[in-house]
Amino acid sequence: MTTEINLDPIRAIADRVEIVGDAILIQADCAAVLPLLPKVDACLTDPPYGIGEDGGRFRDRKGGGHRVLPKMGWDNAPPDASIFSAILRKSEDQIIWGGNYFTDKLPVSRGWLYWDKLMGGDFSDGELAWTSMDRVLRKFSMCNKMGGKEHPTQKPVPLIEWCLGFLPDAQTILDPFFGSGTTGVAAIQLGRKFIGIEREAKYFDIAVKRIFEASNQGNLFIDITPPEKPCQNNLFEKE
Repeated sequence: MTTEINLDPIRAIADRVEIVGDAILIQADCAAVLPLLPKVDACLTDPPYGIGEDGGRFRDRKGGGHRVLPKMGWDNAPPDASIFSAILRKSEDQIIWGGNYFTDKLPVSRGWLYWDKLMGGDFSDGELAWTSMDRVLRKFSMCNKMGGKEHPTQKPVPLIEWCLGFLPDAQTILDPFFGSGTTGVAAIQLGRKFIGIEREAKYFDIAVKRIFEASNQGNLFIDITPPEKPCQNNLFEKE
């Protein structure tokens, strides 16, 4: 699908618009931007779950103490049903992380994806993604121990590249909640085009930098099947 975007009306409502290689990055509320976009090949996103993971006091695993980040308020509630309706209208296929929090706003699907975090303990064993695909459930196993994590709910690039493997024909990827830019990094590294929307200026700046670096590195086809072994994570995450 060829995606031609008229950026003039988007620039009129956005705080910033940056073009980085094959990525168009928009700092704005996605509710205002989505109606202005053409239909794209796929949407791969990780919306707020509404469980308060936007900052505050986070306990580390195995008694490792606490970390405190400023509360930013973006995870106080899940997105409105109208946002999910817009996502379905504006993309041919969808992968939406946290789908178990949005079952009242999405169609029935059997094509779920599961991220097994290999963590154990009293934290969640993993996360679920709703998809528009009519296929059996698939699992990705990777310890969620990430150095340099810059967003409270940041996911590993290999996980997102694995997701894109289910969308082999999707050349333009949309993420209306792109946070610190992981979906954009994965898309660029796999030679796809990317449209990202993020409301928070702090994370938008981080995403621009990460996607700029990914664009300069070119395509990086890395191993996305890490070994299955337990690990201990001392970073906060979605449960």
